Amino acid sequence: MQKTIPEKLNKAVILEPVNPNKSTALFGGKASGILNWNDIKYPHFYRLRETIRAQFWIASEVDMTHDAKQFPTLTEKERDTYLKIIGLLATLDAPQTDLAAKIADFTTDPSVTSIMATIADQESEHNHSYAYVLSSVTDLKGQIESFEQGRKDPVLLKRNARIVEIYNEFALNPTIETVLKAMVYTSLLEGMYFYSAFTFFYNLARSNKMVGTSTMISYINRDELQHARFISELFRATLAEHPEYNNEEFIGWVYDEYRHNVEMEMEWATYVLHGVDGIDIEEMLGYIKYRANKMLRMLGLSEIYPDYTENPMKWIRAYVDNFDGTKTDFFEQKSRQYTKTTDLNGFDEL
Repeated sequence: MQKTIPEKLNKAVILEPVNPNKSTALFGGKASGILNWNDIKYPHFYRLRETIRAQFWIASEVDMTHDAKQFPTLTEKERDTYLKIIGLLATLDAPQTDLAAKIADFTTDPSVTSIMATIADQESEHNHSYAYVLSSVTDLKGQIESFEQGRKDPVLLKRNARIVEIYNEFALNPTIETVLKAMVYTSLLEGMYFYSAFTFFYNLARSNKMVGTSTMISYINRDELQHARFISELFRATLAEHPEYNNEEFIGWVYDEYRHNVEMEMEWATYVLHGVDGIDIEEMLGYIKYRANKMLRMLGLSEIYPDYTENPMKWIRAYVDNFDGTKTDFFEQKSRQYTKTTDLNGFDEL
């Protein structure tokens, strides 16, 4: 029997008053384009929207004066890893702005369009923050070299190959299947891929190194947790609206992709973090599996690493917000003061 070709999604119209205000479906449905937050298809999306919106910040508020002075005193390995990982984060965060915008283009639920606009704006600020921290610690040549990592580093290119394929497939051929796959990869990026990178900066902060950078990373990390939560909810709701994809073949694909990407992330983490003082590679590899399990649960699926249901990297709890709504903030645990950069506290020294 020949497989049916999936129907291509059309871009949602901006206004269509003959349609109801409350959307009939997340994708491929009907809606007027008039958004009434008190009358939406998925009311809990409003709570998620409020949480995401409440996290507004901008990179230039973070004082990088001390980091600028401290960077040259880091070991050669620490400086090299710092620049490599900032390059990695820029590579992965930059497309997230465009992906959020593309999902917004094709959703027929105006509440999702609105939330995606906020997510796109935050992802844009994440990308700006990497340029901001680099401009604080290295010259233009060093900044450009760091941003070139995503196009040239062979280990990173191998690691990102499937992301490139899945994201571009959705961009060129938007269907229910390709948007679901793009959501799966967004959950991987925001819930697992960034974590070996974040760990490096939190590890530096444990030794009172580059605390401004770790402050910035903690804000990005907090955003990504909420983005991942919303994308997981969007994935589950879309799957419920399209039960034809809630089958053994598609769910098997999700598990296979998670296993593949865990292997890629472990290879990258070993490559980039090996030899960094304070990081136990075996502990890091276990943490990656733990994060994969956590994200699969958020997608409504089962864990695939039964030996990693608990966080093996206990120390990181002081730096990372979690999913249960409680916040363990690094700055509440440590006697360090967060200060915003102003003209009076060192901005001109950067």
